[in-house]
Amino acid sequence: MNSSNNNNKPKLKMAVYWGSACGGCCVSILDVHEALFDVIANADLVFWPIALDTKYKDVEAMPNGFIDITLFNGAIRNSENEHMALLLREKSKLLIAYGSCAHLGGIPGLGNFHNRKEIFERVYETSESTVNPDGIMPQTNYAALEGNLNLPEFYDTVKTLDQVVCVDYYMPGCPPQTERLLEVFMAVVNGSELPQKKSVIGAWDKTQCDECDRVKTDNKLVKKFNRPFEIDDDLTTCFLEQGVICLGPATRGGCGYRCIKGNAPCRGCYGPTPDITDPGAKMMSAIGTLIDANKPEEIAEIVDQIVDPAGTFYRYSLPASILRRKLI
Repeated sequence: MNSSNNNNKPKLKMAVYWGSACGGCCVSILDVHEALFDVIANADLVFWPIALDTKYKDVEAMPNGFIDITLFNGAIRNSENEHMALLLREKSKLLIAYGSCAHLGGIPGLGNFHNRKEIFERVYETSESTVNPDGIMPQTNYAALEGNLNLPEFYDTVKTLDQVVCVDYYMPGCPPQTERLLEVFMAVVNGSELPQKKSVIGAWDKTQCDECDRVKTDNKLVKKFNRPFEIDDDLTTCFLEQGVICLGPATRGGCGYRCIKGNAPCRGCYGPTPDITDPGAKMMSAIGTLIDANKPEEIAEIVDQIVDPAGTFYRYSLPASILRRKLI
């Protein structure tokens, strides 16, 4: 890449925001290393809470469409997340759901297996490290001597970004691979034609299995499912054929299958391919074809060896799935 401004074109105005997220997506942006000079040469960061002292009121004062591209990472967990999603949609020409949490709900989305009451009781009353004899719970408003204090409202349901606002593109991953981010960014800078709106960008349409170089043999049946530490991985054979749950069959490629190269099975962060409606259901179907048993009781015994199947198959995708959440 050339770090000089592209034909002296006006710089893009770029924003980065996190909702309910761990911060890994913001780190992935910093991971561009020396390519940061290309980003700086072609874009001015006008809003990024972890790096700039821009206030919400400054964003509110921007004209609609002022920001050329916003990378919004994180799910929508509370009223502040929702407010910023609506505000940045209004101010941005392109709004990209950046990372698994914005795309599918991600790890925060596992909260949908519980409701708000259950989560608060666990965190503030019953956890092993909690000492709260008065049962004090967070309040959205509190009149203190210093003035009225406010906290965002904690929602009962975690939502994906596009369940709140219209999203232009999705970049999957936990976090997205930095190389893919640079490709997309430079495509916008150069005015290259992007896919049609609502497309997943920076990822393949094929599955991880199409990308993975682990050996698939004719031995595709298993009688026991193991956690990775329970096997002596031969570093060559497909994880599934070794009885280890790997979500490669239900997950997009494009990440370079780095987890698998590091001898860890795919966990599904790149989300489903276009032909898959529900990645969890697809993976359960794939697992069903592997079970070497015919008797119902034997099948049940083998399935019971899968630890936390709901959290395994819907680790990143529960809010975007058919299930979406626990029924209240």
